[in-house]
Formats: sequence, structure tokens, C-alpha cells
Amino acid sequence: MTIIVSAADANRRFSEILREASLGTPVLITRRGKPVARLLPMDVPTSDARGMALDRLLSTLETGLRLGGDRFDRDALYDR
Repeated sequence: MTIIVSAADANRRFSEILREASLGTPVLITRRGKPVARLLPMDVPTSDARGMALDRLLSTLETGLRLGGDRFDRDALYDR
């Protein structure tokens, strides 16, 4: 999962953000809500980062993403 931080926050928490990136978590730095930089570990080429992102996406699709609220199944969805 990508961490998104503002430039000011990245400046204040640089050591923490650098540690997260070195562990493989991409960090997206924004200025006024717009992306300006991406921080990735040196040993993970961009293609590997994309592969890792695809793996996380497929894993999330398989397990689902809990957004809160009640769970329902297909029958309840079409129950009138």
C-alpha cells in the first residue's frame, strides 16, 4: 500500500518515511494535494514495484476490502 504524505509532513517525518520506503512501501509526496514525487527503495526496480503492486491488488480483490456497514450476499442484493 502506498503511503501518501504532504511535502511538509515528509520533511517533519523524513526518517520514518525513509524507513518505510527502505522496507518496500512506496511513498507518494504531494504538494497542495497534487503528487510531486515518489520514493522507492533503491533495490526494487520500477517493474518489480509494479509487480508488487499487482500482487497486492490481486490479493485485495480476492479477500475484499472492508468498508464498514453490513455485509450482504447476492440474494440479499436482489431481494425486494
